[in-house]
Parts: sequence; structure tokens; C-alpha cells
Amino acid sequence: MVGLTDRGRLASGMRADINVIDLDRLRLGTPHIVHDLPEGGRRLMQRAEGYAATIVNGAVTYRDGTPTGTLPGRLVRGPQPAALARQ
Repeated sequence: MVGLTDRGRLASGMRADINVIDLDRLRLGTPHIVHDLPEGGRRLMQRAEGYAATIVNGAVTYRDGTPTGTLPGRLVRGPQPAALARQ
């Protein structure tokens, strides 16, 4: 729909973000407001427990709620060129 042809399936060569969740440990914290946006803007935050891992493009970015320091993502600025879509 928006031209991101390397997403939408778990398959070799595709990009994917995956959360591995331990349902027995899954807990949500109380939502709270933080003022960390430009000009003092606010947003709602909520802690969660029970996320065993977050995997982005095959790399573990969070393990048990702690960042691993790995940042494999990139900014997407629109539809992909046709040559990349065929790979």
C-alpha cells in the first residue's frame, strides 16, 4: 500500500520486527505522562514486563526489557525503488 515491499512476511530476505512475549510474566504498569518532547510537549508512557526479546531485522535490540545497544533499523522516507523490491 505504501511501497514497502520487503515487509509483511517472516521469510528470508524480508525485514521484520518481532516481540517474544512470556505470557505468564506479562504485566503492564500504570500509565504516566512525561514531558520529553520539544517545547515541553507531553506523551503517555507505560512500562511493561514479560517481553523476553525484541528482534529487528534479525538483530536482538531488547532482551528482558533492557536495550542491547544494537540499532539495525533505518529511517524510511517513502516507497522503495523497483530494483530493491525485486531482491
